[in-house]
Amino acid sequence: MPEMYPMTEPDDQGLLDVGDGHRIFWETSGNPRGKPAVVLHGGPGQGSRPGMRQMFDPARYRVVLLDQRGCGRSVPHATTSLRDNTTDHLVADLEKLREHLGIDRWLVTGGSWGTTLALVYAERFPERVTELVVSAISTTRRSEIDWLYRGVGRFFPEEWARFTLGTGDDVAAYARLMADPDPAVRDRAAAAWRRWEDVVLSLEPGAPPVRDEPVDDATLAFVRLTTHYYANAGWLDEGAVIRDAGRLAGIPGVLIHGRLDLSCPVTTAWELAEAWPGAELLVDDHAGHRGSDVKRDWKLAALDRFAR
Repeated sequence: MPEMYPMTEPDDQGLLDVGDGHRIFWETSGNPRGKPAVVLHGGPGQGSRPGMRQMFDPARYRVVLLDQRGCGRSVPHATTSLRDNTTDHLVADLEKLREHLGIDRWLVTGGSWGTTLALVYAERFPERVTELVVSAISTTRRSEIDWLYRGVGRFFPEEWARFTLGTGDDVAAYARLMADPDPAVRDRAAAAWRRWEDVVLSLEPGAPPVRDEPVDDATLAFVRLTTHYYANAGWLDEGAVIRDAGRLAGIPGVLIHGRLDLSCPVTTAWELAEAWPGAELLVDDHAGHRGSDVKRDWKLAALDRFAR
């Protein structure tokens, strides 16, 4: 089985002015003359992590990591501003970053929300994408959001009663709480949201304990961005990502998913694979939303194959 690559350090990094008062953090590592690949983090709002570099052969890839608007090392932080922060803005930012780095075409990879962003970007700019490798498949349909923040509550009724605000639209209600001027209100809302996300993944193999510790700025940004994006269903027409998957014809694609993923049921991955000509769907029967050795090995193998 393939092994993860040793940790590499960035050879370049910076803050790119993308307009609207936003500057996004980016970094490159690996071979400056290697195959370009960009990694799109999840969340929305989780930010990039150094370990993402280890999926790529540093001798063959030029790896681009970035923090999407409002999170990580990008500024302004979502704890202070959500101005001009939508899916369309993030897609435009990717094009500006690609041009800034002098890249003509690149492999695009992402997981969870990063899958949605990768697919939307590729459907709008297919001529700029060499391959797609996506995991924990989500397309940010309202039906998917409703499942994650309401439907799946049938598995955790006591935790659902603790999470729900009883408004009929908990995502929008939490988005309003995260915009409250009182920091104590924002902290309580972020802690409750984080707990629910932990609970939903708590049945997966190797799941860590549900967190109850105080929230930090990274958590506040994550929850504020997630509620902001999901309350608006990513500003996407319902089902648009799967509807437009035909635009990906000719782009080699690998879709990796865990059958035990309660947060993103495998039906979305299957529907996407059916609509995407030539896509390869790999389902780990013993994994959920988080990573697994099998899913890691599949991704490493795909990236090694595409490097050739």
